[in-house]
Amino acid sequence: MSDVSGGIDTGAIHWRFLPFEALTTGELYALLQLRSEVFVVEQACAFQDLDGADPQAMHLLGTLQGQLVTYARCFGAGQKFAEASIGRVVTRGSLRGSGAGHVLMRQAIASVTQRWGAQALRIGAQARLERFYRQHGFTPGGAPYIEDGIPHIEMLRPAGI
Repeated sequence: MSDVSGGIDTGAIHWRFLPFEALTTGELYALLQLRSEVFVVEQACAFQDLDGADPQAMHLLGTLQGQLVTYARCFGAGQKFAEASIGRVVTRGSLRGSGAGHVLMRQAIASVTQRWGAQALRIGAQARLERFYRQHGFTPGGAPYIEDGIPHIEMLRPAGI
């Protein structure tokens, strides 16, 4: 699959799905830098990104021409929620609008399914991205709430979609 927009071939993204201990120092630095760049600086949100959960997660890294451009943190059922989950979903600003975020979500769902089997997935989504996640089979699964000053909503994607 190859999504091309704005001169970026998102089909050229190279994917790695790794446990914490398999990350290189450079990969760990790059993912923390990208998360900080978007979630802390761009969104002007001071929050505790280093929450102690990274060592239990699988990390999906998407690189393009050697640069980390997309990332998601994935957990098996019972680790963050009763269901398997995907979080810290982030795309570098220069790729927004290219389809890279959709490619990332498809890859994250496929990676979770390959690792832990087909099952329901739960996310804690920023409310402004509800429509984006609906396109990937997620539906609201709880009341809206505020996390770190940003409106969020839990969303659930049933097994078998």
